[in-house]
Amino acid sequence: MREFVFIFLISFLFTQLNFSQSNKVYVGHIETGIDLGLSPYIKRIINEAEKADAKAIIFKINTLGGRVDAAIQIKDAILSTNILTIAFVNYRAISAGALIALSCNKVVMAPGATIGAATVVDQAGKKVGEKYQSFMRSEMRTIAEKNGRRKDIAQGMVDEKVMIKGLVDSTQLITLTTEEALKYGIADTTVTDFNSLLKVFNLQDASIIDVESNWAEDVVKFLNNPIITSILIMIGFFGLFAEIKTPGWGVPGTAGIIALILFFGSSYILALASIIDIVLFIVGLVLIALEIFVIPGFGIAGISGIIMVIISLFLALTGTSLPYIDSSIISIALFQLSVSLVGALLLIFILAKFLPKTIIFNRLVLSEAEKTNKGFVSADKISKIIGRKGVALTMLRPAGIAEIEGKRIDVVTEGGYIEKGEKIIVISSEGIKVVVAKAGK
Repeated sequence: MREFVFIFLISFLFTQLNFSQSNKVYVGHIETGIDLGLSPYIKRIINEAEKADAKAIIFKINTLGGRVDAAIQIKDAILSTNILTIAFVNYRAISAGALIALSCNKVVMAPGATIGAATVVDQAGKKVGEKYQSFMRSEMRTIAEKNGRRKDIAQGMVDEKVMIKGLVDSTQLITLTTEEALKYGIADTTVTDFNSLLKVFNLQDASIIDVESNWAEDVVKFLNNPIITSILIMIGFFGLFAEIKTPGWGVPGTAGIIALILFFGSSYILALASIIDIVLFIVGLVLIALEIFVIPGFGIAGISGIIMVIISLFLALTGTSLPYIDSSIISIALFQLSVSLVGALLLIFILAKFLPKTIIFNRLVLSEAEKTNKGFVSADKISKIIGRKGVALTMLRPAGIAEIEGKRIDVVTEGGYIEKGEKIIVISSEGIKVVVAKAGK
């Protein structure tokens, strides 16, 4: 008898402990345009709810839609959890918002709410090609089938050719009111407010955990804004170009590296950039550096490096989460790259033209003329100095200035570095390009 009582008490305490740990409901907000910055926030809510063994996750939805790739990421995260998920459409779940709402186990709508119109459109609001629509139809059918909802209704939200007798003809997309959603089995119930929703699912006594986005998610979302990403790429281009044109390492190069780290870091977090994209970018920079500092002239290595850098930036802007190529995303990415490159060139031009007296930017441009009375020599005289010896006035890495027979001449080595003050000898001359090497003792 004592053993029975002991086992009963232990079981009761264990049950109560589990109950207290799991008597939580997490609440997330999908109440803005759906973008890739929303995905980490939703994934965090699901992870925290799973760790807390929560009873349910409620998503308050009021959105006109947004990026399909972002909605797919959110949909996949919702479908991956075993916790009860509830979509509370208190105003509207349109386009990508409908996909997210229907991926939840339960759909609850407030009076006067709407859900549907999930056809894929471009940035101008125009319907895109059949390939995109086919993908979206399959996504809508899949989630409808999984959660026991009518597949034809879900498909009709994407394809106006789907006819539902008494609802739409073959010229209309399906967008349902609350009453229609209940009638056709898309919504499970209707409530007037959040507290009523909790009562419907017997969650009124649960501990409500209202999850807001944190500062890190807000920063990542801010950095992923198309305007900000364009600025980061522009700063990256400008900073790297400035360092190539100046001796040593300074503020422009540091700013460029930081900007590119922020760009690729935020893109990686949002599943836009992959490790391969980042490695491709780094390899491209290495090839460009080799072409500038080691290999004389400009050839295959430099061109390959430039191509790799541009491709890596393009891939990091477009992402690879969709099984098809979204033409609108590609157009935006090309526009951002073009604007960033042109912006960097304009910035260099403006700084060189209007800030010639500052210490930092004097390093970027030639601030005074190379006059003959100051020791510089013309191109026709340069061709006659092969075999002449001189001394390096600056470090040659590989380019720099040397003094040859009392004249200051821009020179370049065959690839190696020559320290300032070392003796050099001219080994070739092509136009104004003078190639030198260390002179023997």
